[in-house]
Amino acid sequence: MAKKMEMVLVASKVKAQIKKGGCNTAGDALDGLNGIVAWYTEQAVKRAKANGRKTVRAHDFCIQ
Repeated sequence: MAKKMEMVLVASKVKAQIKKGGCNTAGDALDGLNGIVAWYTEQAVKRAKANGRKTVRAHDFCIQ
């Protein structure tokens, strides 16, 4: 079984946003979104390092 990632999202805020859109939140929804956030963060770190920086900036999250 894969190691569970630490939750970096504020679950109540995400659930509130989903509810505002008129939907319910499934039990695995936050884990899925958390995985996407982790992947984007890893990519942004790689992009910053590739550009000789130790600071991740907003544009490091952009998909090209």
